[in-house]
Amino acid sequence: MNLRIFILLFLIQVGIMNGQKRIRDYGIYIGVLKTGKFNAITDVEGVSVGHETLVEGENIRTGVTAILPHSGSIFQSKVPAAIYIGNGFGKLAGYTQVKELGTIETPIILTNTLSVPTASETLISYTLDLPGNEDVRSVNSVVGETNDGWLNDIRGRHVQREHVMSAIRNASSGPVKEGNVGAGTGTICFGYKGGIGTSSRVLPKSLGGFTVGVLVQTNFGGVLEINGAPVGKELNTYPYRDKIMNDADGSCMIVIMTDAPLDARNLERLAKRGMMGLAKTGGIASNGSGDYVMAVSTNEAVRIAHTSNRRFNTMELLRNDEMSPLFLAAIEATEEAILNSLFLASTMTGRDGHQIEALPLGEVLPILKKYRKIE
Repeated sequence: MNLRIFILLFLIQVGIMNGQKRIRDYGIYIGVLKTGKFNAITDVEGVSVGHETLVEGENIRTGVTAILPHSGSIFQSKVPAAIYIGNGFGKLAGYTQVKELGTIETPIILTNTLSVPTASETLISYTLDLPGNEDVRSVNSVVGETNDGWLNDIRGRHVQREHVMSAIRNASSGPVKEGNVGAGTGTICFGYKGGIGTSSRVLPKSLGGFTVGVLVQTNFGGVLEINGAPVGKELNTYPYRDKIMNDADGSCMIVIMTDAPLDARNLERLAKRGMMGLAKTGGIASNGSGDYVMAVSTNEAVRIAHTSNRRFNTMELLRNDEMSPLFLAAIEATEEAILNSLFLASTMTGRDGHQIEALPLGEVLPILKKYRKIE
């Protein structure tokens, strides 16, 4: 037997048995830039991620994911940020102030659609209770969502304050759990089980040496492509095939963090590239999809103090001409993060016995081999 075929069959068998391997473990490499140590959003120094996963009984399949741009008081030391709307069928909280002022002042919380108010209220309490915030009278909490109502009893609104607080308090650097965890517990992507995914890219020193990290909550549809291979077409699983229009609807939350010194204007430009990464996986930002990209600079030199005796902000910002490598990094990391969310997810049964299968690796890997997308 040809050695390459033997290795491929071995990988398929391992994938079927474990179902918990990232795409690079199968020899699938997205793009040309190198990843960070963990190939995760936490490769951006200071960024931490926490999950709270709710899987209870037959009907509760949901959770919370918290992303913190730095370990200090985010309200007192705000981070430059921008939010780009790919398609606005969503309930993202906090957008207008971020658009107006160009900063984020709380952790970013991801959860399900009907739990946005609970998460927002919890973020407000969390911020008000921090030392130094005793006189604060206004908090712009940032909460993103996707609708997990097919697998989860979303009307039960099972996410509580303690779950949001737990995700914040448990946030850590290092490897990030992916798949059926946190806000991705009950999500569906391309008709298969979706979830949380993450990836990163590090620019060479000649291009600044900056890191870009991405985390996604995938719950959307389209015609799945993996590293350019038409997987959805080969599997004959894509929207409109049976004239069921809503198969493509859903949402995707994309969070981009970078240590490059950027202001809100260039962060919005960076955020736009997240949608290009989504498109490379076959996502179409359908009519009923809430597709949002948040981009944040964690660089300490560009943080905005809540109060200051100085009249002017003075900081060094990256020139427009230096942005293109960051654009490439964001596209590659978003594409890979989405694919990781699929590869790391496992089959789930939830509300009213609804079942969503994991990506069928036993069928997908031979397709990728056919199109020479596995190294």
